[in-house]
Amino acid sequence: MSFRRYLLASRSPRRLELLQMIVHPELIAVCPPISSEEAGFDDCRDLKAIRTRMLEIARHKANQVREQLNEDEVALHERPRTLIIAADTTVIVHDAKGVPIVLGQPPVSDDWREVVRTWFLDYYAGQTHLAATAIHAITPDGRSAERVVETRVTFRSDVTPWLNWYLLTGEPRGKAGGYALQGAGSVFIDRVEGSLSNVVGLPLEALLELFAEVSLK
Repeated sequence: MSFRRYLLASRSPRRLELLQMIVHPELIAVCPPISSEEAGFDDCRDLKAIRTRMLEIARHKANQVREQLNEDEVALHERPRTLIIAADTTVIVHDAKGVPIVLGQPPVSDDWREVVRTWFLDYYAGQTHLAATAIHAITPDGRSAERVVETRVTFRSDVTPWLNWYLLTGEPRGKAGGYALQGAGSVFIDRVEGSLSNVVGLPLEALLELFAEVSLK
């Protein structure tokens, strides 16, 4: 089955740009969830728990949009040929004891630069972290598929020469982990192992696989 409408459950312009690489823009509609509240990761003590929570978040976003769909569409023939896509991207680092820590977006408060500076110096410089995205795709009639995609990102050892400059660009704001691989943040990257689009926020390779999975159900 080919889908005739794709609903992106996200306000992220980066995710929209990525989706438009594999789906014709005229078939895409942006339909963010009404509520932006999400569960946190404070009670997640290992990678398995973090992955489970990420899937829960993506699933919740998609189901919100599914419930928002106009009830008048229920009887329409085209309704089963609509696909809702939701995602949750985060950065996972490890503390000195090897315990995983989830870094979301920098705070909206005025001290966001100091927070991001700490992330760069304590968790990024010369180290490898995980950029992870949970994606969930579901049709209005309930056929769904999901997965978590992880990419290993290694930063160069000496980030200090450009760190002040980078913080002044303001680019870290609104970015998971406080940097943008597709932007000026690329100057800090030494190596990427895995999906590049996943680090940006939507793993296109895995998303194409989900399209096929849902179509076969």
